[in-house]
Amino acid sequence: MYIQPSSNHWSGRIDSETDPLSFRFHQQVKLMDLAADTKEVGVGQSFGLIGFRCDEGVIRNRGRRGAAKAPEEVRLAIAKLPWHLQPNANVFDTGDIACVGENMEEAQVELGKAVSSLFKKGVTPFIIGGGHETFYGHYLGVREYLGPEASVGIINIDAHFDMRPYDQQTSSGTMFKQILDQDQNCGYLAAGIQKLGNTAALFETARKYNVSYILEEQLLSAETAGALKQIDDFAVQYDTLILTLCTDAINSSFAPGVSAPSPFGLDPKTVRKLVRYIVSKDKTISFDVCEVNPSFDEGKKTIALAAHFIMEALMNFNK
Repeated sequence: MYIQPSSNHWSGRIDSETDPLSFRFHQQVKLMDLAADTKEVGVGQSFGLIGFRCDEGVIRNRGRRGAAKAPEEVRLAIAKLPWHLQPNANVFDTGDIACVGENMEEAQVELGKAVSSLFKKGVTPFIIGGGHETFYGHYLGVREYLGPEASVGIINIDAHFDMRPYDQQTSSGTMFKQILDQDQNCGYLAAGIQKLGNTAALFETARKYNVSYILEEQLLSAETAGALKQIDDFAVQYDTLILTLCTDAINSSFAPGVSAPSPFGLDPKTVRKLVRYIVSKDKTISFDVCEVNPSFDEGKKTIALAAHFIMEALMNFNK
């Protein structure tokens, strides 16, 4: 299930081979083989990109398959962006976890092990999905690393609650219910929720589980201050925060390449503001971007957005 990182993803324009101020991402990224590199990383802020090549959760949730291709495509887009991180910052490509056949649950466990391993090396995990089932593996890694007692606040930028029943099987639409059912030390806030993206039953499920949520229309410019306060009020309750971004929260004119396009989705600048704000909090320890689907992406719009969100998070992490 583990695929080693490849230098083939990291190439692009070179403005200078000697001036760090002219470097682009592909000139600075390093490769880390999680199966071989066991040492802790040295001084400076360190981040690890890990992909989750999986469509199985989306297929089970009756969405559009293709998200398994995202880790490769998003890396290629990140490679070309200019480098604006601090001089002592490190970014590692740590490879991918691939779902083999229908074995999604096993792949999620392996992703969790990889995420936990990065934490133990002193590296902040940045996960590139995959469908939003990616987040369950992300969560498993955070919980394994922190232990059972730490309280964890999950913030999800998404059009959907993803709290469907999972009596028959889990999917890309069940993760948050799974987590809240099994982990009493977790809380959940969803930002960008759309009424037409969720049944009344899902709103009722959210109420029963004491889920905090911010509707899409509450994130219009005039309402943003109130939304940020709601995020602050949520964050103060927990020891740790983890952030996940489902790109189907974004208006489909900007993000057509997703599993479930959103005609009334968020403006990318609003999402950027949320990402910057949340990752800047000291309690935030990891980030993922999910549901990018290159198979349906017009002009690679969604891929470019995902790459930019990852760069924004890298530049603003705990600042």
